[in-house]
Amino acid sequence: MELEEIRNLTMDEMVLKEKELRKELFNLRCRLLSGRIENPQRIKSARREIARIKTVVCEKQSGAAAQTASS
Repeated sequence: MELEEIRNLTMDEMVLKEKELRKELFNLRCRLLSGRIENPQRIKSARREIARIKTVVCEKQSGAAAQTASS
């Protein structure tokens, strides 16, 4: 998922997407330990997507806080 796609999501959608990615990451780690993982690179990409989502959430929250403080 690209950064622009993430920025176009609502806060609820971002939280939901983060939860889905965390579940996927958990499952990927379990498969890695059992040796049944098809694409180990997916773990890295899932972690990066989670980080992107968390970054955008923080940006939106700090932006909303700044707007509230200035008004």
